[in-house]
Formats: sequence, C-alpha cells, structure tokens
Amino acid sequence: MIYFDNAATSWPKPPAVCAALSDYFGDAGGNPGRAGHRMSVAAARIVENAREAVAELFHANDSSRIVFTQNATHALNLALYGLLRPGDHVVTTSIEHNSVMRPLRHLETLGVELTVVACGVDGMVDLDRLHHALRSDTRLLVTTHGSNVAGTLMPVAALASFAHEQRILYLVDASQTAGAIPIDVQHLDLDLMAFTGHKGLLGPTGTGGLYIREGVALSPLIRGGTGSDSAHETQPEFLPDAYESGTLNVAGIAGLAAGVNFLSEIGIDAVKTHEQKLVAQFLAGASEIPGITLYGPRDGALRCGVVSFNVNGVTPSEVGLILDESFGICARTGLHCAPAAHRTLGTFPMGTVRFSFGWFNSPAEIDVALAALRQIGVWARSELATH
Repeated sequence: MIYFDNAATSWPKPPAVCAALSDYFGDAGGNPGRAGHRMSVAAARIVENAREAVAELFHANDSSRIVFTQNATHALNLALYGLLRPGDHVVTTSIEHNSVMRPLRHLETLGVELTVVACGVDGMVDLDRLHHALRSDTRLLVTTHGSNVAGTLMPVAALASFAHEQRILYLVDASQTAGAIPIDVQHLDLDLMAFTGHKGLLGPTGTGGLYIREGVALSPLIRGGTGSDSAHETQPEFLPDAYESGTLNVAGIAGLAAGVNFLSEIGIDAVKTHEQKLVAQFLAGASEIPGITLYGPRDGALRCGVVSFNVNGVTPSEVGLILDESFGICARTGLHCAPAAHRTLGTFPMGTVRFSFGWFNSPAEIDVALAALRQIGVWARSELATH
C-alpha cells in the first residue's frame, strides 16, 4: 500500500509515538494537576515536557504560550471567538479551509464584518490586494500557511508585516505546515498560530494547540476545572490554564511529544527538503501525462507537500477508487473541506484528487503513482473516444 493522504492525517507514525502511548497507560495514567500522588505528577510531567518540546520546535520563548487543544479547528475557534466581537473587521483569503471560513461566516451573522481577498487560480495571494483590504478598524488578519488543496505557501512574514504596520493582529493556520516547514513564531512575528498534532507533527489524532503571543488576550472558549486556582469559581487568567479547561488528552499529548522529538532529531529543514523533492518529482512527471490537469504553483519551492490534479473525463471519486482498488494508492478526493479554495481554483463543485506526501514517502512511490496515472489516462482517453 502507498499512503498519500498525509494532509488528512499522517501515516505511519514513528514507533516512538506508539511506545509513548503505551508507556502513558502503563506507567503514568493519572490526571495531570488534579492530585499530588505519583501518577498525577507523572502525567503532569508528560504534559509540560510536551509543551516545552512544542515551544522549542516553534521557537516560542515561553512554553506557557502554547495552549493544547483537541485539534487545529478547536485552536482556530478559540482564537476567532476569543478575539472578535460585533463591529470588528476581519480579513482572510479565498483559499482557506472551512475551519477558518465556517467560524468567520458564523461571526459575520453576529455582526463581525468580513472581507475575503480573492487569490489567483494557483492559490497565490496578491499582496497589494490584501494590503489594500486592511483598514484602520481591522481587528484581525487570518490566513493559512499552506493550502490543503493547492499546496500553496502563503508569504506569512510579509503578511505579518502588513498587519502590524496597522496594529492588526495576525492569526496563522499552520495545519499543513507544522512539522513539515520550519516555523519560527518570533522571527515571523506571529501573534497567534493554530496547529494540529496528527499531521506533520506525526502525533495521534485529538491533539493540537494554539500559540498565543505575549500581550494578546482572548476570551476563553470554554470554562471549567483546570486543576489550578481551585478555591475560586472564576476562570484563571494565567496561561495556559485560562484556555485548558477539563482533562487534557494526556495520552495523545504523550504521543505528540514523541512525534515532535522525532522531528527535532531529523530536523524540519530535512523534512521540508524531502517533501518538496517529492512534489517536484510528481509535478514534473504528471505534467507530461496527457489529460492530467495540475493545480497550484508549478514551482515546488512555493508549496508544502500537497498536490491536486484531475484526469480529463473521469470524476475525482472515480480516480480515487481506481487508485485504491487497482494500485493500492490511498488518496483523498472531493472538496477537502475547503469549498472556497475549490471555487478559487475553478474546481467546484467536483473537486480534485489530492496526493499529500510525508516523511515516510519515497521517490519510488512517486514513480509507481505516475505509472498508475498514465494507465488511468490511457483508459480515460479510450473511454472518451468510444463515447
């Protein structure tokens, strides 16, 4: 089997991730911060070690600014609902995932004003157009770091500069880039960054988080027990407790820490180089196959490890089924929870076939996939000829 669906969730996981889950359940299954006994202390140590590992990976100078969440969607909702109020103006782009668009569309019904800046058909944003969309009353700019459909990388450093020129906060959705593209939140000057644990960070599902820059205040998305400041019936105001109500997914966080440590040993630059070589190899080969339409930038250096394509005369779902049943290739088809992105690319409502590569994929697997697409292309052309 060839697994090309790492943008949905990465597979396989490093052996250390599985071992971390087993170790937690076997040796440290307590509730962190809820007691003083050894099991609770061991669980709390797992959480804080993970927090420090994530902070180091993203070059955050204070690990308490890393708030753990269920996933990137949870983190984005915490940022958006915690910050925006009726009358605020927010700017985003037309290449965003529904984890950004759906909260923003709901906030729009509550009185938040929304401007969606159109991207090009390759998913690239026009910096002048976006710059002009920012106003004196804009509260927030929110963009993806890497498109989950086109693979397009956003120029986040330039966007942060634009935002901060006008004292606007900048929120980045790093769902597709955390663990695969080097991210230095200090150097990039990011105010908020949402990430998920189960994709490029190689951790289990049910993990993720939000980086919150010092000085940025959010209203908690939920309130409740934190295991701290328990004498008071009001929510703690200090981080990370203010935003981590309820028992954390400690087992998942243990696995996340193992994934992050695995990546730290490899080096994120090595992961980026590996994935972009795979992307370049695929784009070069697929561009020579008759009947294949590619989407997104043709320069692999402008993309994360995501490619989308269609085969003329065959629906994406048909291509995905053939790839799976006849060639053992796992891909994702359809709209990828990003209808705005597909409208931008001109692929709505049918969608595309998406390959998303990871650290454990190889050039040999790209060759197998290209050979499969050549066969599918021949079959598709014969079918068109007979009709």
